[in-house]
Amino acid sequence: MSENVVHLHKPTDPPTPDTAPTVLTVVPDAPPAAPVPLWVRSGRAVKTAATHKTTRATVRAAARHGLYTFNGGRIVARRTWDGRTGARYERMIRTAEAAGNLEAAEEWEERLQRFRAARHHRRMDLLHSPVDAAKGIAVGTGMSVGVLVALGIVMALNTGHVADAITPLTATIDFIATLIRIVQVVWGPALAIGPFLALLALWSVGRKQHAAPQWALPANVRSGEGEPITPSIVVKALRDLGVPALARAIKEMGDAGASMLGPITIAGCGVEVDVTLPSGVSTIEVQNKRRKLAENLTRHEHEVFITIPTAARTVRLWVADSGALDEPIGPSPLVTDDTMTADYAKGRAPWGQDLRGDAAALSLYQRHLLITGLSNQGKTVALRSLALWLSLDRSVRFLMGDLKGIGDWAMFDGLADTLIQGPTDEHVIQVTEMVEGAVDEMNRRIQAPPGTVFPPLIVLVDEAQVAFMCPAKDADKRPYGGSKANSRYFMAVRKIHNQGRAVNVLMWQGTQDPTNENLPKLVREGAHTRASLALGTESQARMALGDKAVDGGAAPNLLRPGLDRGTLVVASDGIAIPAGQSSLTVRTHYIDDDAAEAITDRARALRDGVTTLHAIVRGAEHDPLADIAHVIGDAPRVRTKDVLARLAARNADAYGGWSFIDLKRVLDDAGAEPYKSDGVMVVARDRVVRALANRDGEGSVSADG
Repeated sequence: MSENVVHLHKPTDPPTPDTAPTVLTVVPDAPPAAPVPLWVRSGRAVKTAATHKTTRATVRAAARHGLYTFNGGRIVARRTWDGRTGARYERMIRTAEAAGNLEAAEEWEERLQRFRAARHHRRMDLLHSPVDAAKGIAVGTGMSVGVLVALGIVMALNTGHVADAITPLTATIDFIATLIRIVQVVWGPALAIGPFLALLALWSVGRKQHAAPQWALPANVRSGEGEPITPSIVVKALRDLGVPALARAIKEMGDAGASMLGPITIAGCGVEVDVTLPSGVSTIEVQNKRRKLAENLTRHEHEVFITIPTAARTVRLWVADSGALDEPIGPSPLVTDDTMTADYAKGRAPWGQDLRGDAAALSLYQRHLLITGLSNQGKTVALRSLALWLSLDRSVRFLMGDLKGIGDWAMFDGLADTLIQGPTDEHVIQVTEMVEGAVDEMNRRIQAPPGTVFPPLIVLVDEAQVAFMCPAKDADKRPYGGSKANSRYFMAVRKIHNQGRAVNVLMWQGTQDPTNENLPKLVREGAHTRASLALGTESQARMALGDKAVDGGAAPNLLRPGLDRGTLVVASDGIAIPAGQSSLTVRTHYIDDDAAEAITDRARALRDGVTTLHAIVRGAEHDPLADIAHVIGDAPRVRTKDVLARLAARNADAYGGWSFIDLKRVLDDAGAEPYKSDGVMVVARDRVVRALANRDGEGSVSADG
């Protein structure tokens, strides 16, 4: 019983101060709080149990395994349907048509026709199979009984007991009866266990395919890595991109953002989709969020490319299949097809594949070329593969300078007119004089009569940054390197860029780490085809490819050094670039040194023989007849215009201004006159050698006399 509280107070009537008594009033305690109803406590307990980690895990497990079984049945049913019908072939036809691969679509259509013909043949066979089976059983049974009876007769004759004549037949009948009894015993349990085994098989199929919603899958499977790209995934990735205006516009759209997306189409080893951005969102805001967009799509940054098509306020997303870009693309056609030849004017060099998986071929006709990138990313191999293809055109001549000097271009010995290899200042001087000799050849061609056709002359310098940074100076204090107006290498390259294209004298350069110091701006902008492998910064990407290409989505600085070796971004009108894009990402074929040797061997077989010079002879005394013999080499005969070109490459000061008349005069005086062969004027090696021998012999006689 609760205790009472005693309060002391005065009565309500106002008594006099003398007579006012003290009144004792007993006040009971406040009543206790009402108890919580049972239904409230039960609801709280149910809520706690429902939200408990164990409960959620149990519900997920139950849903997961139930859906494994259900969806496993769907998968088996679909596989059965695909096996019995042509659904698989029709699906592949639609996929190929969506990808624009009509050849693959035609191939799958042919396979579908063959499948239908074989199915029709099987169905026609089923019409005759019951009769054939009955005949077979009757014949087989009769023969078996006959064999058993014959065996019994033999046994009866052997034992002398007539009853043994039917012993084999009765034993066979008893064996069949035993099998029937075994089946009768097993049949009941098999019928009981069979459905459970079937459900277990369906569960196993569903489990292997992870055939359950993402929320029900285990944590190690629920990562979503490599999941297919669907419209809802793309819209969610854009909504969560961190662009407030874009997220707000998607929420306000009645279709939850689906109207922004074009068709998602298969594009090589990935998919492609155009996204029309809502008003107030610029394309650069999406481009700057490439990494976050890739992560929202459960991809790595290098597996998502963002380009700007022709449509206004639109970005084009290309999303690779997870891990597809880390797979090799296969050998070059130059390696696999030993009958391939090249055509400088009309052909295209097989360089590699674009991200869609289509062949990427580059036209080299009258285009100066620049390839740049960080060290050890495949620059030399990419540049060399173009030269290897062009070497299969017998009309093309090469002047080569390798300022790395480790033998990457050694296979062109006997194929190039000049091949200088080495990293020193002396090698830079030799390469500079080689390029200046090409300038003299260019000027000679420019002054030729209009309409004259000249063979292509490719002036190739690998590791060109060594030449630009060379501190050496000539006798007149003119620097070989640098980017000033008195720089010899810089000015020679600029002259070829300015006028060489018109007379088929082209400048190809490969260089590392483009900066204003090792790759001057005027030289960069003089190249018609600019390509870049992995670079370190966006500013380097702009130097390599130009502002237009980078603003249009080109990002060689986002390629992974080492991992994306051989992948480059190319900006050129000589390669097929999708409409609206300013560049194309190409995964180049890798051609090793042995394969390159085999290709150059084929190229040499197409030519009459080339004597490669490994140094430039300038300003020294010269012997025209001996020089003619030298440039002819081992070829039995060489066209007069090729002899003139090789003489100019050997000594531009002495022979750069020679014409056919000058060459003919020297040969006529020596008794080695040029003559026509197959309608063209040629110089015979035997005649020149004989003239040299006669001249030397006469000189020896006169000396002795």
